Amino acid sequence: MSKQKVVVGMSGGVDSSVTAWLLKEQGYEVIGLFMKNWEDDDDGEYCSTRQDWIDVVSVADLIGIDLEAVNFAAEYKDRVFAEFLREYSAGRTPNPDVLCNAEIKFKAFLDHALALGAQTIATGHYARVRETPAGRFELLKALDHTKDQSYFLHRLNQAQLSKTLFPLGEMPKTQVREIAAQIGLPNAKKKDSTGICFIGERPFREFLNRYLPTQPGPMKTPDGKLVGEHMGLAFYTFGQRKGIGLGGSKEGSGEPWFAAAKDIPSNTLYVVQGHDHPWLLSHTLSAGNPSWIAGEPPAEGLSCSAKTRYRQADAACTVSAVTNGGAHFGLRFSDAQWAVTPGQSAVLYDGEVCLGGGIIETAAEAAPALRAPQQAALLTPRR
Repeated sequence: MSKQKVVVGMSGGVDSSVTAWLLKEQGYEVIGLFMKNWEDDDDGEYCSTRQDWIDVVSVADLIGIDLEAVNFAAEYKDRVFAEFLREYSAGRTPNPDVLCNAEIKFKAFLDHALALGAQTIATGHYARVRETPAGRFELLKALDHTKDQSYFLHRLNQAQLSKTLFPLGEMPKTQVREIAAQIGLPNAKKKDSTGICFIGERPFREFLNRYLPTQPGPMKTPDGKLVGEHMGLAFYTFGQRKGIGLGGSKEGSGEPWFAAAKDIPSNTLYVVQGHDHPWLLSHTLSAGNPSWIAGEPPAEGLSCSAKTRYRQADAACTVSAVTNGGAHFGLRFSDAQWAVTPGQSAVLYDGEVCLGGGIIETAAEAAPALRAPQQAALLTPRR
C-alpha cells in the first residue's frame, strides 16, 4: 500500500522544519515546498530568501525528503500586495498575513500540491483541525495559546481545512524547539520571523513610501487644536504611540499621545492623550467581507468571544446586525475594546472553535459626542 503523500510548506524556520520531520516519522511520504513570493529588491538586506532556501535545503537533506521550489511572486503581488496597498491608501490598516494565508498558502500552494499528487498539505502554523461526526471541519485554537495562530487562519474554508494538517497544534513551542535540537536541525535556534508575510523585516515607512504617494498634513486634537504635522495618513494606525513625534510636547496633560482617528478628505490625523481616552475605546464595531468556516454566518444574537487584533485576549461579545445575507455583521462587546482599527480582522470564537470573521469597517466610540464635526468622513467605506 502506498504512503499518503503530504506537501509541507517549508520556510526555513524551525516550525515548518519540525512539521516535516514529524510527518515523516508518522509514515507520510513528505515533499517539502519552498515558496518564493517576493522579488522586488530581494537583495538580502531585509529579505532573507537566500538564507531561508539554504536552511530548507539543509533540513530536507538531514531528514531525507524531496524538496521543490516554486515562485508565487506574481500571485502574491496580484492577490495580496495590491490589496495591501489599496487598504493603506484608503486609510485603513490591513493584516497581510490573513490575506496571504487565504490566497497563497492555502490556495496557490494547495492547488500546486494537489497537482503534484498530494492528498494533503501541512504547515507549521499553531492551530488544529477537527472533523465533526457530521463530516464538517472545524478550526481550533492551538493547545499552546501563547502561540495560537487561528486568528490568521480564520478565512480558510471547508475544502481547505479538509486537506490541511497542523501537526504543531498539539504541542507547545518549547517542545518544538527541543525536538529540533534533539534531531540536530541546523536551524534549531533560528529566531522566529516577525516581518510582513514573505516580505521580511524592513523599515516599514521607508518600504511603504516606495509604493504609495504620501502627503503630509495637519495633526489635531479632538477639539481641533493643531499640534503638529503627520508624514502621511498611511503611516499611522489607531492606538499608535511611537513615531507620532509628540513625545516631548508640553501640550495638554503630559500623558502619551496616541493616533485615534483619520479624516481622509481633509488629510487630518487626530491624536489624543492618555491610553484610555474615550476616542480609543469602542463597545461596538461593524465588519464586512466576512468568511465563515462553517460556510454560513453565525446567528444574530449569538454570545461568543472575539479578537480585534492578534495579540489580544478573547473579549466577550454578542453578534448583531447580520445583514445582506451575512455580508456584514456587527459585534457588541461587554467591555470597551481598545483601538479597534478599520482594516484589521475581527475574528469570532466559540470557546476553542474559530468561527471565522470579517474586516473591521467602523467602530463606535464610547463617547461619540467628543468626535469632531468630520465624524462622517473619518474613514471612507470599504469597497
